[in-house]
Amino acid sequence: MNWTLEVVLVPVTDLDRAKEFYAGRLGFTVDIDAEVAPGLRVIQMTPPGSRCSIAMARGLPPAPGTKAMAPGALQGLQICVTNIEAARAELVGRGVDVSPVRHVGASGWEDGKGGTWNAFVFFEDPDGNGWVVQEAPSELSER
Repeated sequence: MNWTLEVVLVPVTDLDRAKEFYAGRLGFTVDIDAEVAPGLRVIQMTPPGSRCSIAMARGLPPAPGTKAMAPGALQGLQICVTNIEAARAELVGRGVDVSPVRHVGASGWEDGKGGTWNAFVFFEDPDGNGWVVQEAPSELSER
């Protein structure tokens, strides 16, 4: 049996503002934006080429045994690309405040690309949820 991570809930304060950021600025595809039950609105979006989506909701109680996250509490979600410079340029062109390309070096985070799997950029959504974009050596289907 496969266990596939397919949806990550992102805590936000304003669904429409978040939708504009993720779909309008980042270019995620809107899979659903609907009131799925009385008082429960869900927006689900998928990054281009990804098999995992993000979802945001209003009116969704926490799942049993879990706690609700405050908007901005989600940190370190990671997206992989095969060209970090092109990804950064696309984000900048879409108006996203994104860090320079960085890598982990001998003294911590350093500017520029490192070796394989060691090139990153960072950005936040309007609520402060933190994202990481990492350069991968090849597409997921080829690894």
